[in-house]
Amino acid sequence: MVRGRLTPYLFLLPGFVVYGAFALYPLVRSAQFSLYDWSGIGASTFVGLGNYADLLRDGGFLAAIGNALVLIIFYALLPLAIGLLLAAVLRRAQVRGLGFFRTVIFLPQVVALVVVAVAWKHIYAPDGPLNTVLRAVGLDSLARGWLGDPGAALPAVGFIGTWLEMGLVMLLLLAGMSRIPEDLYEAARLDGAGPVREFFAITLPSVRGEIVSALVLTIIAALKTFDLVYMTTSGGPGNATTVPSYEVYRRAFELKDVGSASSVAIVLTILVFAINLLVTRIDERPQTRGGRR
Repeated sequence: MVRGRLTPYLFLLPGFVVYGAFALYPLVRSAQFSLYDWSGIGASTFVGLGNYADLLRDGGFLAAIGNALVLIIFYALLPLAIGLLLAAVLRRAQVRGLGFFRTVIFLPQVVALVVVAVAWKHIYAPDGPLNTVLRAVGLDSLARGWLGDPGAALPAVGFIGTWLEMGLVMLLLLAGMSRIPEDLYEAARLDGAGPVREFFAITLPSVRGEIVSALVLTIIAALKTFDLVYMTTSGGPGNATTVPSYEVYRRAFELKDVGSASSVAIVLTILVFAINLLVTRIDERPQTRGGRR
């Protein structure tokens, strides 16, 4: 083997070729298609940035972006809050059968999203288990067709995302908390710190990297969600649950407008990159000592 400055890049080359063929090349082609008015078959017409200009005036696309940002609350922020609480309690309480509990919480991650969507669609049905329970406890006024109500459909889909991502976030945080030296907690207790003070002074700063990783994964999941929306509501009622990924599918395969669909895909890619770049900046901030940088 010839050793030199290019040797490390030779080892990276096979992986980069696969990544380029299946990720970078399709991205470049999508960017190219977004500059044309094309139905997917036959001749195309170059329109430059016309498709992007049309998106700025498209109420359906703007609604999809707004819905995706709302889903970030359900897919990322709520699972992070719940996961932090559960991980901290489980670590401190030393619950028996923790391995089984972890498996049950993580189970939604390994179930096909189509199966998850069908199951929750049954739960949310007008005569489904959720409404049955509400009526049984005297809350008939809250019972409704959850996925058919314009005001409740998006939170209903978002709650499925919370249920899906909560286990992943909790396991990531538990892994981070398991690396925290017990000496830190013992020293804090000797100083009179209670559970809440321990959490904010020791636990939370120590799992900052895991928090960033969890946010990156869950925000990406929120912005690219398609399966749940397609199987539960198909973007309805109206455009109450439409999201950018579903808009790509609808424009390309239903409206036969590949150029517009590609422009939505490129905007979504930029949005995912920009939001996660901001999130990763959290982990790049210098650690503080004594409250000062």
